[in-house]
Amino acid sequence: MAHSSFSTEILWALIAGLLLALCVPVYVFGLTKKGFGVQTAGAVAASYGSVSAVTFVTAISFLELQSIHYGGHMVAVMALMEAPSIVAGVVLISLYSSEDFQWKKVSPVLRHAVTNGSVLLILGSLIIGFISSDSQAEGITPFTTDIFKGFLAIFLLDMGLSCGKHLKGFFRKSQNALAVAILVPLVNGLIVAYVSQFFLSEIGDRLLLTILAASASYIAVPAAMKLAAPRANPGLYLTMALGVTFPINVMFGIPFYLYVIETFS
Repeated sequence: MAHSSFSTEILWALIAGLLLALCVPVYVFGLTKKGFGVQTAGAVAASYGSVSAVTFVTAISFLELQSIHYGGHMVAVMALMEAPSIVAGVVLISLYSSEDFQWKKVSPVLRHAVTNGSVLLILGSLIIGFISSDSQAEGITPFTTDIFKGFLAIFLLDMGLSCGKHLKGFFRKSQNALAVAILVPLVNGLIVAYVSQFFLSEIGDRLLLTILAASASYIAVPAAMKLAAPRANPGLYLTMALGVTFPINVMFGIPFYLYVIETFS
């Protein structure tokens, strides 16, 4: 965002990302609340409203191999989508955990969700990246760039262990969980792949926004939900995002969505 000259397309991309991060959790929560329970449904909703950074980076590599241009501001769209979906998930869990549903609960719940440590770290990192100069950013490159992939690999291994420990919970609801993990990203991706032509001109930007809509978080959301929703079943929301949605997007989703975008350009 700091390196892109501001334009209406950047504004529309940011607005679209924010709307996706707020709207997707609401409808996913409605679809899964009855079958998964309130806390697990909230975690699933937050996961699919949020994004997968690894899928996003893979899509960027794919675009570079295809020599397709994309805007650097799409990284800011990715960062912007993480926090609102976590907030939405926490709010939905808090509102529906009690049978006594009252709108006056929204304000304190929202305040608590926004001040959650994981959310503050995401928003704070975005602000720091925006206001930092090139030389200042270069000073922390060993931490943010050089060892990032190594830490990410270790974290993914840890997430894999968590998935393995909770596989029984996934298999008990495997039919519904598989349907959500496959169909929700597909529907989100197809809608954004088509609609994005009306406010984005670059094919690369359209693909990245589509992938953001079609991906699911297995990093920021699980970390936040361990604190906000301790009774949520990671065997469902983590396995769905990491074990089903992630590999489908990487192996099939990225080229498929590019085909759809080019078809409707």
